[in-house]
Amino acid sequence: MDKYYHIDNIIMEEETVSVIFQKAASGVGIDPGSTMDYIETGSKVELPFWLAHELHLRQAVSVNLASCFDQKTRQELHADSAAVDQRSRCPFFYEFGCKIAPIFGDRTIGFLLLSAFKMYETAQSAMASLKKWRIGGPRFQIASVLSRKRKSME
Repeated sequence: MDKYYHIDNIIMEEETVSVIFQKAASGVGIDPGSTMDYIETGSKVELPFWLAHELHLRQAVSVNLASCFDQKTRQELHADSAAVDQRSRCPFFYEFGCKIAPIFGDRTIGFLLLSAFKMYETAQSAMASLKKWRIGGPRFQIASVLSRKRKSME
């Protein structure tokens, strides 16, 4: 509830996920081009996350894993997460992952997010060091162990 009015949270929860209806629902207009105003059991529909989450809590739908967390993306992230453009797949990759993980009870999503974030942090740190070096920072740094003087043996 602390981020209820936060615009990034609102946009993130508009991310669509695929759901399968477990119960029939009448009087719903999910598809404006459709002539029917009901959904049959077993129908597969794309819904915004906020609606899919509420329907999942009421056991009306089963939520499928979003495409930004599919097996292909996981393999790419494990291979080289610094080279994967997560923003193009899902603008709020980390926040959305934290919201969707409890629905599945899949701990691998949490590990995936953690490893991807660590690799991202490492890449950012390396880029900052490179920029500092290119500007004219110290080319070599003397190890702290080498700068100490030896004690005389006398």
